[in-house]
Amino acid sequence: MTVRASFSEHDNEPVRGLPSALPAGEYILWQGAPDWRSLALNAYRIRQLAAYFVLIVAARGIYLAANGSALLEALRGCIGPAIFSLICLAIVTGIAVLSARSSWYTITTRRVVIRQGVALASTINLPFKAIESAQILTRDDGSGDIALTLDREQRVSYLWMWPHVRPWRITRPQPALRSLANPQLAGEILGRAYAEFTPGTTLDGRVDADAAIHSASPRTAIGASA
Repeated sequence: MTVRASFSEHDNEPVRGLPSALPAGEYILWQGAPDWRSLALNAYRIRQLAAYFVLIVAARGIYLAANGSALLEALRGCIGPAIFSLICLAIVTGIAVLSARSSWYTITTRRVVIRQGVALASTINLPFKAIESAQILTRDDGSGDIALTLDREQRVSYLWMWPHVRPWRITRPQPALRSLANPQLAGEILGRAYAEFTPGTTLDGRVDADAAIHSASPRTAIGASA
């Protein structure tokens, strides 16, 4: 069964981050959003992009100097590429900020919900029965992601979900709660809710704050709405 996506404006949400009111017996346990700085650094790769532009500007200066330009002339020749590089970095950073502000993650007693989209919002519902495992991936700055491994019968689009997917898991995309300021807290809440919803599951702690939630069976569809 494939993911079905529909769209809506954020202003029409009955509850922030949710496409409709929760059904009876379902409750919100946690909500949060990506930290834009962490998202810019780790999803949009601002550091790597800046290093690339530095190399481009340096190569321009070396080329000019090698072709007989005086040092001052070579430096002046680098001004244009440097300004262009700063504009590009500012644009990408702005996109990261907008992406973080328009994204909203929700953990309920029955599912994980990812609301995404800057211009056109979509909401992806991930029922616990569709989740095989969840792993917390932490970084040195304390931020981190919670990557969800779905049942093999489920299909999500890597390009559609990006940046809310685990990087480079293209053949079997893993939806992810990206760049959380406190991933351990969200992971603990998810683990308890998952265990309560699916009796017989276990939450295994791992080195470096990694954790996995394992389910015994289940095969349900992932619905997407907004």
